[in-house]
Amino acid sequence: MVISEDTRAAIDSECAKYPQKRGGLLPAMHLVQKQLGHIAPETAVELAEIFDIRPVEVMEVLTFYNMFFSAPRGRHNVYVCTNLPCALRGSRTLLAQIESHLGIAAGETTEDGRISLGHEECLGACAYAPMLRVDETYHENLDLEKANQILDGLE
Repeated sequence: MVISEDTRAAIDSECAKYPQKRGGLLPAMHLVQKQLGHIAPETAVELAEIFDIRPVEVMEVLTFYNMFFSAPRGRHNVYVCTNLPCALRGSRTLLAQIESHLGIAAGETTEDGRISLGHEECLGACAYAPMLRVDETYHENLDLEKANQILDGLE
């Protein structure tokens, strides 16, 4: 069993909030990912058993949402918004510059495991582009110097 007793208790608590147990699947996945850093296929099987569903149903949710990861990631997840409004304000150039600065491409993790870099289609802050999200924190109106300062400050 990979899911800890504490996480399992938190999952049970979340499930109690929903009329159908399955309603707690997304919160449960967040809890498991918080514990383990990702949701591996064997963990998806364990979640499926908790929710009395097939493992493929957990995997469908896991692969649909970009907030869940099926493999280990860096300590920090960094996403640059690259949709059209942000691109018009320089976000794609900023992403390329960040890739160069970190020595990785979007979709990769730095060798030290500090940062996993990606891009988002929309982070919902078009008026403040270019912007990026570090874990759950938004950083807006960026230029390369500000972005590098943020990234270099991550432990």
